[in-house]
Amino acid sequence: MPIEHLTPSDLKARTARAVAAATSAGRALGLDVADPKVLHDVFSVVVHLAPSPVVVRVPVALPPGLNGAPQTARQARELAAVAWLADRGLPVVRPSPLVPREPVQRDGFSMTFWEFVEVDTSRQPDFIADAALAADLHAALRDYPGQLSFLSPVTESVPSCLALLEENPGPLAPADLERVRGEWTVLQPVLSSREGFAKAFPNVSVQPIHGDAPSYNIIRTTSGVRYADFEDVNLGPVEWDLSFLGPEGAAVYNAAAARAGVRPLDPAVLRVMDAAGMIRMVASYALVPQLPMLAEWLASSLERWRTMPFAGGLS
Repeated sequence: MPIEHLTPSDLKARTARAVAAATSAGRALGLDVADPKVLHDVFSVVVHLAPSPVVVRVPVALPPGLNGAPQTARQARELAAVAWLADRGLPVVRPSPLVPREPVQRDGFSMTFWEFVEVDTSRQPDFIADAALAADLHAALRDYPGQLSFLSPVTESVPSCLALLEENPGPLAPADLERVRGEWTVLQPVLSSREGFAKAFPNVSVQPIHGDAPSYNIIRTTSGVRYADFEDVNLGPVEWDLSFLGPEGAAVYNAAAARAGVRPLDPAVLRVMDAAGMIRMVASYALVPQLPMLAEWLASSLERWRTMPFAGGLS
């Protein structure tokens, strides 16, 4: 039976509940919250607790199985990693120093609190050029001592989302399901453990990485660029962070990596990470009932995926 999609009024009500929970939690922590403002509202509702210099990120659309204890563990990993980077002088959007550095539960939501930064709206993003910043980030993260799961953006969401799509494929054609099922069969042994990856690519190192396209998660502030959104921080090959940037982005990254003392990208691994990213994209169709606008956003990527080499050429 098809899963019912949230309606515009459902989405508006969910956002209102998230804002109310963030506001209530902030006030309970002693913050002055007179005029909360929504800064972003997709997978998370991001709320500035004005006039306090604090922003709350409230996840509202999650893959199945990634709520409760797994969600709070994920949030705690992010807070710990970003705080570690901030202590070493890396320009990041830091956990707010005005509240305890831990996830907060309120009214059915689990949320994290961050410093508010002034965005420089005169500066436009340049995802290719910012690949150089990813190399600097990898150099800094290389020594991070915290415990991280291997390629958790894939392992924590793809299997459960694919299982949902088997029951409710939505806009996916039978040929799409057959292909993604076959690709996952090939790639799952490589992506699901450090040992499996090492067996396929014995000469390619892994390390702590951002996990969610750092070139796309650079915030241009009035005081310079900041790295942000480390929700998917994990252990993996640096190629995961460079997925979909193409040859030009890879060249920019490799030039910066040479300066930063980071290894260059491995072309075969990059092709596999592109394929893994596409599998994750297809699996994201399982979240369309929670975020109906995803169907339109993912459509062009779905068409691209249909033309790409099967499983990144891995056999």
